Amino acid sequence: MQSGSVTTPFGRRSMTLALVKNQFKTADVTRGKSVDKWKVYRDACEARSLLGLRDRALAVLHALLSFYPETDLRDKANLIVFPSNAQLTARANGIAGTTLRENLALLTQAGLIHRNDSPNGKRYARKARDGSIEAAYGFSLAPLLARSGELALLAQQIAEENRRLKLVKERITITRRDIRKLMTAAIEEGVPGDWEMVETYYLAAVSELRSARTLQTLTECLDDLLLLRSEVINMLENQIIPEKSVTNDNDIRQHKQNSNTESIIESEPGSGKELGGSSGANIERRTIQAPTFPLGMVLRACPEIAMYAQTGAVAGWRDLMTAAVVARSALGISPSVYQHACETVGPENAAVLVACILERAEHINSAGAYLRDLTEKARRGEFSLGPMLMALLRLQSDGTRQTG
Repeated sequence: MQSGSVTTPFGRRSMTLALVKNQFKTADVTRGKSVDKWKVYRDACEARSLLGLRDRALAVLHALLSFYPETDLRDKANLIVFPSNAQLTARANGIAGTTLRENLALLTQAGLIHRNDSPNGKRYARKARDGSIEAAYGFSLAPLLARSGELALLAQQIAEENRRLKLVKERITITRRDIRKLMTAAIEEGVPGDWEMVETYYLAAVSELRSARTLQTLTECLDDLLLLRSEVINMLENQIIPEKSVTNDNDIRQHKQNSNTESIIESEPGSGKELGGSSGANIERRTIQAPTFPLGMVLRACPEIAMYAQTGAVAGWRDLMTAAVVARSALGISPSVYQHACETVGPENAAVLVACILERAEHINSAGAYLRDLTEKARRGEFSLGPMLMALLRLQSDGTRQTG
């Protein structure tokens, strides 16, 4: 029974079930629990964004804690402070009366203090003959003691998020510098390539940073910049590094095959041909490429592919490849065309290609012919997934802004 732990506010202030719930939680304070009041306050300050508090509310909380005579909040102690509004205003940097009342209400709603109102709404303490406080009416600090562990965890969560935020911002700065300097060097030294297109994508990615504030949005911006950086490096590599002799390359490949006849061909197990497996001795040996792009980036650019997953969601590359097989059939792409794509660019990247085609299916006359053409271009080194993904990411971003 916790009937003695619930009190209702004086006057016109309403009582809510949320306030009742908070008072029940406070009544469950561990026996003998004790905590430094200023440590709890610092944790509340760190977690203010999660608690929905502003700086003025924290200033009022600091003032309330200053009226508690002890350093530690302890179970069984009188945790009720009863300063007047004038005293609170003086210790809360002279804030206005209406602002004081608003922030006291915010602290109550956040579950950091409770009101323990007297019959007439005044704040005071009634003392016994021995001078001890017999009854006190004002604001109870017991919720801070009860939630001290929770507030500490929230503060740690915010600290970890801030650390990750700092790392992401550092990587964004370095990636922006890399892209800009590599582009400048390429243009100044006359390296062939569509650098105007790269510049357009770069400026668009940078413009997204102006409105990015959260860790998620900044991470998405970083993914876009990393994708663009990868494309710039690929463009430079294709132009700067001399092409090796095709004959010599074939001789080396043939030599390796002849001298290691018992080697195992790497393939994706369990899903047959369409997931990258090889069948028959006449199929040309190829090295299966690893995924080129982060899965999260692919799903942001191609959200439609999730509809073809078995559970309606893509949780990993295996889910994406399985969904791509279903989408391949729906798009009318033959198994042989898809198998050729898997052998050429790797099963994961082939699944990404299908996801991209699915996203723009209404603008493509023949998905099978389109995939076959892209596969051949990729085989000749004339196609990269990067620009296609960047274009789809831009379309998704524009669509979100228009519907938002």
